[in-house]
Amino acid sequence: MPIRVNLDVILAQRKMSVTELSQKVEITIANLSNLKTEKAKAIRFSTLERLCQVLDCQPGDLLEYVDD
Repeated sequence: MPIRVNLDVILAQRKMSVTELSQKVEITIANLSNLKTEKAKAIRFSTLERLCQVLDCQPGDLLEYVDD
C-alpha cells in the first residue's frame, strides 16, 4: 500500500499507549489497531483531526506516501 501510517512511531515518541490514545480520541482500540497495522481502507477527516489534536502533530506526521 503506498500510504504508510506512522501512528506507532508517533505513539512511541509521545510515550503513549494505544489504550490511552483510544480514551483521549474516543476511538475504539480495534479501529486504532487497524490504522496502526495499515489495514484501514479510509480515515475520516474528523478522526484525523482528533488524532492530530491529541498527539500534537500534523496529518503529514501520521500519513506518508511511499512510492512502490
